[in-house]
Amino acid sequence: MEGLEAKKLALLRILQILHKYSDLQHPLTQEKIAYYLDSEYGIVIERKAISRNISLLMDADVEIGHCRDGYYLQTREFEDTELKLLVDSVLCNQNITAKHSADLIEKLCKLSNKYFRSHVKNVYAVKDWNKSDNAALFFNIEKIDMAINEGKQVQYDYNKYGKDKKLHKSSFQRATPYQLILHNQRYYLMGYSEYWGNMIFHRLDRITNIKIYDAPAYPLKKIPGYESGIDYKKISTTMPYLHSDKPERVEMLADAWVIDQVVDWFGKDLSVRETEDPEKIIISLWANPYAMSLWALQYVNYIEVISPAHLRNKIREFLKSGLDKYSK
Repeated sequence: MEGLEAKKLALLRILQILHKYSDLQHPLTQEKIAYYLDSEYGIVIERKAISRNISLLMDADVEIGHCRDGYYLQTREFEDTELKLLVDSVLCNQNITAKHSADLIEKLCKLSNKYFRSHVKNVYAVKDWNKSDNAALFFNIEKIDMAINEGKQVQYDYNKYGKDKKLHKSSFQRATPYQLILHNQRYYLMGYSEYWGNMIFHRLDRITNIKIYDAPAYPLKKIPGYESGIDYKKISTTMPYLHSDKPERVEMLADAWVIDQVVDWFGKDLSVRETEDPEKIIISLWANPYAMSLWALQYVNYIEVISPAHLRNKIREFLKSGLDKYSK
């Protein structure tokens, strides 16, 4: 099978063999390369031809190492540690279905050699992870990107889980998309609803039947608070749950150790004051009031919202309602 076509393909096939089977710990002799050429591609060439092809690859800046035991590919587009990080990110991403996760991990594994797969322990347990049931995620991303590029609006069904643990249509939405945001391990469509008159944040894994609506996008600069564009730092720190009410200055009395948790949730753009009690501090920050009320309930034993008064009253109402339920 040492035809003209086989000789032309040998250069490419040798590179593929080095990519699939070699690394520093697993160098390949010319005999082993010849074996893979024959067994996998039906190409039979002499050892001298293998050596010439390897030299050509090196002349083309392919980094091939050589040691006493043979040849190996020195560098790849991704290091194995980088691939492991990407695999873990896919596994942890709750937006992607189990099938899409498995397909993506399979593609990532192919970027390394065959030995990498043995280190990816969770590939075959992807169905055990908490994954989305909505297979339309990538289609949603594509449609939203198209609408943004074309300066158009989108329309779609927004869904919520029912008692049967399945997604059901909750509402019909029409909005101008501005950006896709990854927040709290979820993808959100950030857009403006002219119907509601404010910015909305809808989870991509809850969107179905999305279409581009033939209407011009609503100008971002016309939306109060967005005249200068989108402040992503402000969104991530003042809106931990991505509710759309306007951020306000919030003051709280907190146990000193809670500052570690506050920074995790709201970032470092805050002020801290000492009190007479060395175990207590006063923290001042900007936050979305409704989101802050939910956050404050999580840390009710360790923090007390001082102002604004309406937020303090709202938390008091939540606590009274909860106490009534648990007092029966």
